[in-house]
Amino acid sequence: MSTDRPEAPRDEYTHGHHESVLRMHSWRTVENSAAYLAPHLREGARVLDVGSGPGTITLDLARRVRPGAVIGIDASAEVVARAAGLARSEGVANVEFAVGDAYALDFDDDTFDVVHAHQVLQHLSRPVEALREFRRVTKRGGVVAARDVDYGGVIWNPPSPGLTRWLELYHSVHEWNGGEADAGRRLKGWAREAGFTDIAATGTAWVFATDLEREWWGGSWAERATESQFAAHAIESGHSNVEELRRVAEAWRAWAADADGWLLMPHGEIIARA
Repeated sequence: MSTDRPEAPRDEYTHGHHESVLRMHSWRTVENSAAYLAPHLREGARVLDVGSGPGTITLDLARRVRPGAVIGIDASAEVVARAAGLARSEGVANVEFAVGDAYALDFDDDTFDVVHAHQVLQHLSRPVEALREFRRVTKRGGVVAARDVDYGGVIWNPPSPGLTRWLELYHSVHEWNGGEADAGRRLKGWAREAGFTDIAATGTAWVFATDLEREWWGGSWAERATESQFAAHAIESGHSNVEELRRVAEAWRAWAADADGWLLMPHGEIIARA
C-alpha cells in the first residue's frame, strides 16, 4: 500500500514565510544542514535544490561545485526573489532561482548530478510521488539527497508543559496540512517505494544549548507561535486558540531564559542513487 496520502484535503506549508521563519532558515548551510551530502559534491556538478527557501544552503552548494551550476526552486515567488537578491549581493554567479513545483519539475529527464531537498518531504502529502520526480531528473549514477526532521524524537530540558503542548499542536497542525511531522524515520521507506534500490540512510541532530542558541531558537519559535502561518493554521483547524498560543510562546521564552535549557532535534537523511 502506498504511503502517499492523495486523500489529504490539503497540501500546505505549515510554517509559511513569516520573517521569524525566514530568519531561522537563513541560518542553514551545507555544514549544519547537509554535511551528509558534502562528500558527494564535486566541481562541475549540476545541482537542483528543491525547496530552496532563502537560498543559504543553495549558495553554499553553488560555491562547492563551481564551475558547475545550481538551480534552486521554491513554491513562493517572494522567497525566490529574496534568494536571488542574496546571490547577487554575495557575488555567487553560478546559481539561479525560480518558482517550481516538487511534483512537476520543469526539467528534462537525466538533467542533474544531484537533486537535494532539505526539510521538504515532511510538508508534502505525496512524498513518494515527489521522490519519483526527483529520480526522473537525476542522471544515471547521480544522487537524490533528502534530510528531514523527526518531531517524534524532539527532546528538551528542563521539562515544560508548554513545550509539550507545542509539540502536540505541531503534530496536529502538520497532519491537518497534509504533511508528516515524523518524516525523518520514513525517508528510507519512501525512497524504496519511489523505486530506489541503492540507499544510504543516516541521521544527525541539531542541538540548541548555549545562551545565544536558546535565545535565537526559543525567541524565533515564540514569535512563530503567535504570528506565523503555523499560528493561523492552529486556529483555523480548531486545534488551538489565541490564548493557548500565547502560553506556548511564553513557554519558549522561559525555556530560552533558563541556563539549563537544552533541546535536540533529530533528522533522518538519505543518499539515494538513481
